[in-house]
Amino acid sequence: MAYLSSQLQRSWQASCHLFFGLPVAMGAFLGCFAVPAGVFFTLVLVGAPAWPEIVRTLRRFAGYERVRAGGWLGKPIPELYLPLDGSPSDRVRLALTDPGTWRDALWLPYATLSILGFSAVVLVLWPVALLVDGTAAAFGHQPRALPVFEQLADAQARWTAALLKPSPSAKLGQRVAELSESRAGAMESHSAELRRIERDLHDGVQAQLVALSMRVGLARQQVKSDPDTATRWLDEAQEEIDATLAALRGIVRTVHPPVLTDRGLAGAVRTLAVSADIPVEMNLAAVETGHRLPAAVEAAVYFVIAECLTNIRKHSGATHASVRFTRADGSLQVVVTDNGRGGAEEHGGSGLLGIRRRVAALDGTTEITSPPGGPTRMKVELPCGS
Repeated sequence: MAYLSSQLQRSWQASCHLFFGLPVAMGAFLGCFAVPAGVFFTLVLVGAPAWPEIVRTLRRFAGYERVRAGGWLGKPIPELYLPLDGSPSDRVRLALTDPGTWRDALWLPYATLSILGFSAVVLVLWPVALLVDGTAAAFGHQPRALPVFEQLADAQARWTAALLKPSPSAKLGQRVAELSESRAGAMESHSAELRRIERDLHDGVQAQLVALSMRVGLARQQVKSDPDTATRWLDEAQEEIDATLAALRGIVRTVHPPVLTDRGLAGAVRTLAVSADIPVEMNLAAVETGHRLPAAVEAAVYFVIAECLTNIRKHSGATHASVRFTRADGSLQVVVTDNGRGGAEEHGGSGLLGIRRRVAALDGTTEITSPPGGPTRMKVELPCGS
């Protein structure tokens, strides 16, 4: 009897799963007429502005069914759509050319027929199942009819997943778009970095070298007539040489920090933490042991942490920060948090946007959480191949 009770519970859950799809079936039935009508008005008459809204509604219905089916199967069903952004004509074009639109449209008849059909079968089958399996249980036999409800729910969810999941070509297209976007961002960041280096060399080092050349020239003219003045100018020139060398070292460090080569990523991060002016808690075990990361990954992580700690020191008002590394499944995760005022935003030219572009160029991901009042948390994940 305990097994019968358990089977009854599972069968009831399966039936509820099918019955809760009835609103979707009703909406899908209406969609079977709305989608062709929307296409007709878009292509023939003047109803084009309504088409993106029809597609958005269709996406919501399909998204709800993805959640239902994924919840029953125990794994989420991914969705993949083109964003309906831009001008009205762009939105209409994107809604018409998005493969996801037509994938959802083909799902509409199935949703209507399958949910209504399965629900009708469930209504008819329940009395029969209770009679048959109740009698079988009285003679010590296991239920035979009740498991059918689970099988129906499984079939409905699996067919839904097969129809609504993105096709391999759609996934490939999204991947190509992501790589193109990250490449464009990387090129823009690279160009901005070159402009910054050029500006630093032109406005800083070059100006210092010009002044140095003039001072040495004046000293040469005074060597015989006024040796003391020439010596003083040469001493000043020596100081300017030292300052120019320091400026050059600073520029070189922004290209590839020598500390990475000398001390590795863990040592470089410790150096950054020392100069942060606030206590920084660090968990560096993931990068202190095992093989070293690829040079490009180490450099990206170094600059990400440097930018984060600079922002924390200048803008957050934080009294404490932390840097934590974890390494698993061929990827490196870096989490930087602070207890500052929060409210950090990405915008054109911001350091946060530069971080996202730098990470995306290496096929990584960036997550930023910074509610007003804090705390701020940045999570960066980069493939590291080990």
